[in-house]
Amino acid sequence: MNKPVKVGITGGIGSGKTIVTKLFSLLGVPVYNADERAKVLTHTLLRDSIIEVFGTNSFTGEKLNRDFMAATVFKDKDQLEKLNSIVHPAVANDFKDWVNAHSDYDYVVKEAALLVETGSYKELDILIVVSAPEKLRIERIKERDPFRSQDEIAGIIDKQAKDDVKLKLADYIIDNGDTQLLIPQVLEIDKKIRQHL
Repeated sequence: MNKPVKVGITGGIGSGKTIVTKLFSLLGVPVYNADERAKVLTHTLLRDSIIEVFGTNSFTGEKLNRDFMAATVFKDKDQLEKLNSIVHPAVANDFKDWVNAHSDYDYVVKEAALLVETGSYKELDILIVVSAPEKLRIERIKERDPFRSQDEIAGIIDKQAKDDVKLKLADYIIDNGDTQLLIPQVLEIDKKIRQHL
């Protein structure tokens, strides 16, 4: 395998991708957070393209008008596809540049909620899926994001691929359903990845 080996971490909203990614980061593995980078790119490189497609209401001053955009894209599949066609290619290019900048590492991690849905997992060498029961995930989301309504949470979960689809594609699965400790699972996967470099 070419270095750095590209490892993807994904899972449904509330599954615990972020904490798992932090554990890899503590092991010295560079982490690319696709959602965070998408936000940065949206406010910089992609701002004009978004305004061109969605109009001046899409931004309030320098900030993306999240309420307007959510109302526009979450109920209309075509509008969501338009937004994705602007954001996803830009994130893919940004990730390539980032990987090149980290070429002296054995492996790097890309964290993204929609690796399977967008098909971008195919550009990675290894896929890790973080799994947790939906009921537990909903509880976590409500605790973490009290501003989200039940309908909004259900809408997000509905737009994400189901766990059984993701698990079939996974090279490694991390069970974050509160029955197993996370750290030993992450250490074991890190060891296996390094053994196969």
